[in-house]
Amino acid sequence: MLCQHCKKNDATVNYVEIINGDKFESHLCALCYAELYGELNSKANADIWAGLFGSAAPRKKVCPVCGTTYADYESTGLLGCASCYDVFKEELIPSVRRIQGRVEHVGKTGNNNDEFGLHRRLKSLQEQLESALREKRYGEAGKLNKRIDEINKTLYGGGKDD
Repeated sequence: MLCQHCKKNDATVNYVEIINGDKFESHLCALCYAELYGELNSKANADIWAGLFGSAAPRKKVCPVCGTTYADYESTGLLGCASCYDVFKEELIPSVRRIQGRVEHVGKTGNNNDEFGLHRRLKSLQEQLESALREKRYGEAGKLNKRIDEINKTLYGGGKDD
């Protein structure tokens, strides 16, 4: 649609005014709107109109350390440096929550009651048991052996397979 005022440029502003219950519509280009109704004075209106007219390019966040943009991350899936996590924190949180289920770090093994944590504790206890037996600390070795049996029962549903 052409501007109703200059009839040269495409109309980019649809201005509606209601006076005494009567509706008046104007379809104007940006130049004619500015000429007829004045420049936009408020920053909020200027940003809105700039977006409509396409005169202001949207700002891209850029990491000040490595120069990575969020568009770079979206295309490669990789951030450039540790500072990127701070710069793009707002954009990354939804992705992290979707992938990991939470955004708080709890560590790899959590409370060590998962299978991996139990195997790790079992290995440590077995090393302590061997050391106690070598040094002839039989009382401590007996306690360690009981703890090893408890973990084996949890992991395998029975005692040690000797």
